[in-house]
Amino acid sequence: MPKVLIIEDDDVIADGMSRHLVSAGFDPIWVNKGESGLARLRYENPDVCVLDLMLPGLDGWRLIETARREGIGTPIVVVSARGTEHDRVHALEIGADDYLVKPFSMKELVARVRAAARRGVRAQGEERGDPIEAEGLRVDPLNVQAYLDGRSVELTPTEFRLLYALALERGRVVTRDELLQRIWGRRQTRRDRTVDVFVRKLRDKLEALGPSHTFIQTRYGVGYKFEPTPKDAAERAS
Repeated sequence: MPKVLIIEDDDVIADGMSRHLVSAGFDPIWVNKGESGLARLRYENPDVCVLDLMLPGLDGWRLIETARREGIGTPIVVVSARGTEHDRVHALEIGADDYLVKPFSMKELVARVRAAARRGVRAQGEERGDPIEAEGLRVDPLNVQAYLDGRSVELTPTEFRLLYALALERGRVVTRDELLQRIWGRRQTRRDRTVDVFVRKLRDKLEALGPSHTFIQTRYGVGYKFEPTPKDAAERAS
């Protein structure tokens, strides 16, 4: 049974989530403080973490940042009453994998958790092919990491999956909806900026290492493609 760590300080909400997850075949563990949640995340290796942001002590924002900084790749599904676009985008930027705004349907929560757990299992099986190399960039599925001129790009597991999915389709524009389904297990909605946020993060991390090429090109209104392009040519095209 996939293990789900619930970090939520509202007893009623946590109990409801636990009961629905048990009915769906999951093994939920519940804690109500950020510090104890981070400890469980470190040492129990859950398949998915369901995280409230507004926690006493260590809040959800700092928990996500700490977990990702320590290299913990557990998929994190945020559940929060904070529903602004800024909150959603910021949570994704610092390492969350999904975001649900309270109040939400328990059926939707179960579906999001199931998709997150499935992505985690698939990553171990799919991302073990040959490395992909282009203009000094090495996308290495064995180590689930990318290297630019021998230096690690320090990608999170989700960032790596996105880069690897694009690199496998080198030269082809992959739509946002296709990427959302492949990486996050859901269909695109009008306001969903998840793919754009993660592409920006990938570009920022690659740019920080001073490459001579850009690697992810935008097809406006459609999606993205992996196509190494010399920087001067990319700047002229933009």
